[in-house]
Amino acid sequence: MYPKTFDDLIYEFQKLPGVGAKTAERYAFTVLGWSDDEISELAETLVNLKKKVKKCTRCGNLTEDELCEYCKNTNRNQNIICVVQNPKDISVIESMQQYNGVYHVLDGLINTQKGVLPDQLNIKTLLNRVNEKTEEVILALDPTVEGETTSLYICKLLEGKCKVSRLAHGIPVGSHLDYTDAMTLLKAFEGRKSS
Repeated sequence: MYPKTFDDLIYEFQKLPGVGAKTAERYAFTVLGWSDDEISELAETLVNLKKKVKKCTRCGNLTEDELCEYCKNTNRNQNIICVVQNPKDISVIESMQQYNGVYHVLDGLINTQKGVLPDQLNIKTLLNRVNEKTEEVILALDPTVEGETTSLYICKLLEGKCKVSRLAHGIPVGSHLDYTDAMTLLKAFEGRKSS
């Protein structure tokens, strides 16, 4: 129906999460109407994304440097570590404007049905970060079966090494942190409990 190049663009847009055929087609028509400069800027941004953005060597968050902005910020409490599933969850927690510790990104959750095992997650580096100065590790994982499984696994590994807490269940079971409003998340942080 469309020229191959246009169909190829629709196909590429459909690779994005939540983008179906109609939305991808709408995106393709939008981009087709852009100026050469706008298309060049998008292409350059995508290339730079792959060249410059990497994982923080300490916590696994996204950064363009060796350490992310939270790990290198000396005003943050480096002895409280909030463990999250992915970098997107950090911005949700930061929206509360109440947490002043650092983060640790697991890059997923244990899910044996999908073949995701503990050794495939960023858990070993978390264990290496925890030391006698660590005041608390906060497990801020989705309240799903996978999140609970991962929390229990990490709790067992950190047993006797430091205080480990989990978010209170003010967040509905089965939901995701990135869909949680700041007030609900704040209440969950305030009501966290030791594991």
